[in-house]
Amino acid sequence: MGRRVVVVVYDGFQMLDMAGPADVFALAGMLAREPYDVEVTAVAAGAVRAQNGVSVTVGTPLAEIDGPIDTLLVAGGVTTMDWLEDPTLIGGIRRLAGIARRTTSVCSGAMCLAEAGLLDGRRATTHWVASRLMRERYPDVQVDEDSIYVRDGDVWTSAGVTSGIDLALALVAEDHGHEVARDTACGLVVYLHRPGGQSQFSMPMSTAVPRDEPLRELQAYIDANPEGDLSVPALARRAGMSERHFSRVFTEQTGLSPGRYVERSRADAARRLLEITDHPLDRVARECGLGRPETLYRVFRRNWHVSPGDYRRRFKES
Repeated sequence: MGRRVVVVVYDGFQMLDMAGPADVFALAGMLAREPYDVEVTAVAAGAVRAQNGVSVTVGTPLAEIDGPIDTLLVAGGVTTMDWLEDPTLIGGIRRLAGIARRTTSVCSGAMCLAEAGLLDGRRATTHWVASRLMRERYPDVQVDEDSIYVRDGDVWTSAGVTSGIDLALALVAEDHGHEVARDTACGLVVYLHRPGGQSQFSMPMSTAVPRDEPLRELQAYIDANPEGDLSVPALARRAGMSERHFSRVFTEQTGLSPGRYVERSRADAARRLLEITDHPLDRVARECGLGRPETLYRVFRRNWHVSPGDYRRRFKES
């Protein structure tokens, strides 16, 4: 029997909030040879209609779900606010959170966690549209509207819609390690970590999106392969350009030289490894393409103004 994931939905939920994480768990389970058993529940058994008109079938109603549960995940949707007054839904979420190893939400599903009192005194995020309302309605919650997802102890919350995939990949990394999460992301053709600004797990790259499709693809390749050969000659060959022309065009279209972009991308990969693994610093340095702990230290100080060890310690304590 695999890790049991219970997903809570309701009429009007966002289909991708459920389907995105479910597909991540399905592929990761195959790669790790330890399946995730995803079970969908709602207030009542039967058909539950998503916002897009597609229905899912619930076999076991919320009140009849029992433990053990590895991961509880609450989906969001345009109707979330209508369901906050439903005692069966909110009470059921509160009860299941008490027997789950970890509790998570996607999008406005965080509002359900907050209504159940599960986010009091915690940092959390939600869809940016709902962040102001969440802050006003739940003043005991520290709302972080800029993050793709936030972990506070055994409670994880994520922002809007596709961020549920980011969240699920992070959960897989915690369960099975960085390599399985990376291979899962590659299989689904998504970023393991996004090369852009909202997430506490993704460094603001401060770059423009390149106009040329080959450079956009190359940017994604760099971010997905920090341990690869990312030298200017290798990248120029991959882009089908001379080294001089490649360096000029890349800098012109992104605002960073290729070398600087690679360094910052690898720094971001190092930060993520420090957050989601307990790997020693020499292994972190190798896996993010920086080679040696000394280089990791210099790059981390230059980009984050803190040593790798201090960063990991502060993150674990947060």
